[in-house]
Amino acid sequence: MAYFNKFKGTSGWLYMWERTIRFRNMRNKQEVERRVKILDFWKKHGAQAVEDAFSISRRTLFRWQAALEERHGHLDALDPKSTAPKERRRRNVLPEVEDFIVRERTIHPHLGKAKLAVIMRAEGYEVSESYVGRVIGDLKKRNLLPQHRKLSFQAKTGNHTETSQIRRKKLRRIHKQGMELDTIIRFIDGTKRYILTAIDVEKKFAFAGAYTSHSSKSAADFLRRVIEVCPFEIDELQTDNGSEFAKNFEEACILLGLTHFNTHVRSPKENAFIERFNRTISEDFIMLNRPLLRDNVSAFNLKMVDWLLWYNTVRPHESLGMVSPLRYIVSTLTVGECQMWWTRTGA
Repeated sequence: MAYFNKFKGTSGWLYMWERTIRFRNMRNKQEVERRVKILDFWKKHGAQAVEDAFSISRRTLFRWQAALEERHGHLDALDPKSTAPKERRRRNVLPEVEDFIVRERTIHPHLGKAKLAVIMRAEGYEVSESYVGRVIGDLKKRNLLPQHRKLSFQAKTGNHTETSQIRRKKLRRIHKQGMELDTIIRFIDGTKRYILTAIDVEKKFAFAGAYTSHSSKSAADFLRRVIEVCPFEIDELQTDNGSEFAKNFEEACILLGLTHFNTHVRSPKENAFIERFNRTISEDFIMLNRPLLRDNVSAFNLKMVDWLLWYNTVRPHESLGMVSPLRYIVSTLTVGECQMWWTRTGA
């Protein structure tokens, strides 16, 4: 493959390129620049002045100069060498200690260094928690500890497949805007029901839906319904770290082009708007329709749609100047836009 170089043909471009590469690969660029300045100072003012100003001996100056001459003036000759010892000490571990740790971790794979140290001291081994941790680390590097894999059973094929967990770097919201989502869990006479809720931080437009499953598929389905009924564009949303807001929910966010933020662990105050809405819908609607939520989720959702219509179109909100969310949204639109946005609410 041919590379285009805009400096080709310019006098000195090759030297400039080589010097740039050398500086980028140096271990300590600042120390090299410092040594160059000291050598220049030595040529101008002499060795005694260098020793008084920088506390550098004559032997060191001549050693730096010889290194430069040996490398034909290349500055990487002044790069400090590694101070790591050539022969490093190795940790001496008794074979019986290693055997004991391997045996215990094979039987109890989740046994940590703290508990393992207590067990070993009870068996007569004089070890500390940190020592056990270092030995476990060495055993892992040598692949002497068993590697336990998580398997998932496929009912259709009857096969076991290894599950792979893809970790996503969680985003934290700095400014308060967008949608907040959460889940309300209710136990009714031994039956478990889940109500997913959503509210816009600024406009206070809210939506909710009841489900019999706490899976990420339910959360993804709820998200699509929120997008469908919401009378404005949604760019970002925030949830807690619940399992329902992972996998399928994440895939739905990517497909819909939404930025998904997560709150910090055990920080419900970061989702304050949805937590307040959860209290409102729980007191005003869920508590009054618990038997319907237990027996017929579809009928419960149809009835909750009527309540949500009242909440978004009639109920005054103090934070909006005592107007309903939809009236506030319409007041912020132009005349042409008012005819475009109409709420579509379905079961």
